[in-house]
Amino acid sequence: MSTVGHLINGESITTAERTQDVFNPSTGEVNKQVALASKETVEEAIAAAQAAFPEWRNTPAAKRARIMFRFKQLLEENADKICAMIGEEHGKISHDAAGELTRGIENVEYACYAPELLKGEYSKNVGPEIDSWSEMQPLGVVAGITPFNFPAMVPLWMYPAAIVCGNCFVLKPSERDPSSTLFIAELLHEAGLPAGVMNVVNGDKEAVDTLLEDTRVKAVSFVGSTPIAEYIYTTATSNGKRCQALGGAKNHAIIMPDADMDNAVNQLLGAAFGSSGERCMALSVAVAVGDAAADALVSKMKEAMQPLKVGAFSDSSNDFGPVITEAAQHKVNGCIDSAEAQGATVVVDGRNPDVAGFAGGFFVGATLIDNVTPEMDSYKEEIFGPVLQVVRVDTMQEAMDLIDAHEYGNGTCIFTRDGEAARYFTDNIQVGMVGVNVPLPVPVSYHSFGGWKRSLFGDLHAYGPDAIKFYTRRKTITQRWPSAGVREGVSFSFPS
Repeated sequence: MSTVGHLINGESITTAERTQDVFNPSTGEVNKQVALASKETVEEAIAAAQAAFPEWRNTPAAKRARIMFRFKQLLEENADKICAMIGEEHGKISHDAAGELTRGIENVEYACYAPELLKGEYSKNVGPEIDSWSEMQPLGVVAGITPFNFPAMVPLWMYPAAIVCGNCFVLKPSERDPSSTLFIAELLHEAGLPAGVMNVVNGDKEAVDTLLEDTRVKAVSFVGSTPIAEYIYTTATSNGKRCQALGGAKNHAIIMPDADMDNAVNQLLGAAFGSSGERCMALSVAVAVGDAAADALVSKMKEAMQPLKVGAFSDSSNDFGPVITEAAQHKVNGCIDSAEAQGATVVVDGRNPDVAGFAGGFFVGATLIDNVTPEMDSYKEEIFGPVLQVVRVDTMQEAMDLIDAHEYGNGTCIFTRDGEAARYFTDNIQVGMVGVNVPLPVPVSYHSFGGWKRSLFGDLHAYGPDAIKFYTRRKTITQRWPSAGVREGVSFSFPS
């Protein structure tokens, strides 16, 4: 059985004292092993990055950008292979994996603008013959810790920007689906990246803690669940590191009485059940304003959900695939059980679907639950599965109060034809990413991604302009060259 290893100083390393099974979630079978890095292995990767930093930081930004141009081309040329790797280990259907990769490539495109993004500012004659300018200088060795649900896209949120800013990177991807992440990093070296600038270590908590505690690592970026995000942020900052840690979500869609209900239903299908609901931006709660809107929504959703197909990644006609592990499958089913036991109505039941030929797969079908209340455990939890819950309220303000009261503030949207209502919603809702008739308001690469409240720990969001700020620090230089032969007198005040 093959072993997925590490990429350190440009070389593949597969030896390991500890390994972990990597499953094909469509079959439930183990198809390979992943090496789990020891503290010493992670330190070797950090040392390689530190050794590569002096030369890389002095490499012109234009040359760094040219590597990203070649990297983008290689990603496009190898797209089918990458999507197959994602499908085999994550379970995503090919069209969903292709969408993930495309959004990742957009961030590589943004990194290609490095010469423009890193220009800094210049002011001549801020005082008599005194000039001043700022530079965006790299931090040094930086690290990323990424989740299983987007093994291609989320790492590409991080290291293209970090690397074009002049940093050297150590990536710790999810050990559940590591192959595509490692292959993509190998493509970056094929594009011409010098050895040591980009390193990948697969591992578990031992690897994570090493990155958080090693003083050579200057910044850490993380995407995952909120309890882990809080731990990452607290540990990293207590060790003097810059940190951004993106946590969990419970994303709500308000369905107004005047909404185009057919359009809303079509949008909710993809937003709730796409990628089996394993997205931090998945819409898991529909808040219907008024019983008439709620009844229409539930009726139309029930009908529209009937033809949805859950199945193996290898069949592109399927709408979505399995969840990542058997434990995840049990958790999602348990949340449905809990909602039913606490008085909610399971309108469409996705528990234990029959997927012909894949009896061992970790499948959960599309599920619709009505009459959910905020007191229910299933409402409070981030289910992270193909489950849409419907909460009924009387007014838009009640819906907004419900959203604002939740501990998470990642994403939300409103379906309405009323511009006044939409404007009030976008101005006042306490959530970081907001859509109007757009159910997955994920910012494009030249904006930045991040929620509010317990969905984000840190001051800066991921990718886009905030990434350039996160992976650099500003240095401001003030300079004067006195005229030849002129000696200046003593001054006890600021130069001006």
